Amino acid sequence: MIRIGIVEDDAASAALLTGYLRRFEEESGEELVVTRYTDGSALVAGYRPDFDILLLDIEMPGLDGFAAAEQIRQVDRDVVIVFVTNTPQYAVRGYEVDALSYVLKPVSYFALVRELKRSIARLRQRPAHYLVLTVDGGLVRVNTDDVVYLESAKHRTMVHTVDGKHSVVGPLKGLEAQVDGMGFCRINSGYVVNLRHVVAVQQSSCLVVGGQTLPISRPRKKPFLATLTDYLGASRA
Repeated sequence: MIRIGIVEDDAASAALLTGYLRRFEEESGEELVVTRYTDGSALVAGYRPDFDILLLDIEMPGLDGFAAAEQIRQVDRDVVIVFVTNTPQYAVRGYEVDALSYVLKPVSYFALVRELKRSIARLRQRPAHYLVLTVDGGLVRVNTDDVVYLESAKHRTMVHTVDGKHSVVGPLKGLEAQVDGMGFCRINSGYVVNLRHVVAVQQSSCLVVGGQTLPISRPRKKPFLATLTDYLGASRA
């Protein structure tokens, strides 16, 4: 499944792109989940780093495509950005936000397919890491990028993901060891958060995507903030 965001203020242009994506889905056999936003502000408000590809219009009222991409890159270094524009001179600035490429308006089906194939190739070159969880006597494989946080619950660990949660028998420290070095950080004795899903830090709490507010213990606040700062710095590098 490939998750694609269309950010386009013009309804006709958005409909054209959506139609092209559905045609590509039928011809390629790829499963696409498409979400449309009417402007850059709508995209960045409560942004969750769970898109694979963004088709991002450059010239939009309010928050334009470049400004939106700059904000997205602060929390999501992995999403593939393809600019859609009337003016190729604007698109050359794409290197500033690590955009893969651009498509000129009026967009042709074959031009979009070419960039989709390049985007999908980049996605599949990314190293993927998974947790294999024993749940109700069966196995579930979860991409670590989709894990929002881990929670200790007596003799079990709750694995909260962007799509739901899983209850696993075993201590938190066992799963914490499995995600070591993958951008996770313990914020107190009961929670380990995925830094890619941290939305804000407010005094002694951490806000993650989905709206949950998790407490940060006093001894762990300083190392957590340092780790988060390093992570965000690496995301923008």
